[in-house]
Amino acid sequence: MGATSHGVPAIRLEGITKQFGGASDAAAVAGIDLEVRDGEFFSLLGPSGSGKTTTLRMIAGFERPTSGRIFLHGEDVTDLPPFDRDVNTVFQDYALFPHMSVAENVAYGLEVRHVPSSERAVRVKEALRMVRLEGYDSRRPAQLSGGQRQRVALARALVNRPRVLLLDEPLGALDLKLREEMQIELKAIQSEVGITFIYVTHDQQEALTMSDRLAVFNRGRIEQIGAPAEVYEHPLTAFVAGFVGSSNLIAAEAAQALLGKAGRFAIRPEKIRLGEPTDKVGADEHSALGKIRTVVYLGAETRFIIALDMGGDLMVTQQNLKESSMEALSAQGRAVRLTWKRVHVLTLAEDPQVAPA
Repeated sequence: MGATSHGVPAIRLEGITKQFGGASDAAAVAGIDLEVRDGEFFSLLGPSGSGKTTTLRMIAGFERPTSGRIFLHGEDVTDLPPFDRDVNTVFQDYALFPHMSVAENVAYGLEVRHVPSSERAVRVKEALRMVRLEGYDSRRPAQLSGGQRQRVALARALVNRPRVLLLDEPLGALDLKLREEMQIELKAIQSEVGITFIYVTHDQQEALTMSDRLAVFNRGRIEQIGAPAEVYEHPLTAFVAGFVGSSNLIAAEAAQALLGKAGRFAIRPEKIRLGEPTDKVGADEHSALGKIRTVVYLGAETRFIIALDMGGDLMVTQQNLKESSMEALSAQGRAVRLTWKRVHVLTLAEDPQVAPA
């Protein structure tokens, strides 16, 4: 990645690698370059073992890279310990002191830094306002919900006024509804405070919902960097197409039969229209005939697996604007024609490449 137009980046990683164990073991992080802009909400997205958390820990100073350099706002901090870096980390398990009140938990870092008590009180009050916890000062962590405890952990990090906040799957312990609510809250808080957030997650929805940009990790490397819509609508590799949302991956003989060309391609299931076998096909469309083999009713949408007459399957998703579950399920076994716009066929790289920002 080259220099950005946003001035000095908040984070710059140059050729970062991390090797655990012997030289014969696969590297946890296998040589990545990355820039995160100042004030950006940036997500590191990938499955377990892809290197995203190790990368975050190296930025925090909890792990030292095997090779490469780490810069925070232009300063080389590769050899600095965590307490000498202008960053704070929020973990999934909150790490709150159970015997302390909310205010005492938030103020703890300020006490360690010997901030005067009068200033501590003002900063704690402001931090609790930021996370919508005014009036909770005297409560203990055991008296709070999971979402409220996560807000306290966030306030404790924000009260130190770091220039970069690192978040390691902080919503992973919350139930789905609360997690979705907290995604919106976190983004709103980040926009208000203007601090650079670097967020680690394996959850595609989280990354797509909150991020200004994201990096997709796979086996210690970054396969693509970009805005959420860019990564979703224009994945560069088969891994990105399959991990960020769902995709029909098409290659080899199937690509030649379906699309009339060789290579590796993807079609998003929601881009495919399900119709009658006699439906006409536009000049700007591809088409295939088949039968509905499997129907999965998901409430807001239905997922169909279509067994193609030419062999192989395609997945189609449709919003349930009118259909009930019984109507959707009754479609199983029906002959259909699938059509999709030629422009919705995504061309994928043969080999994973690190994408430009």
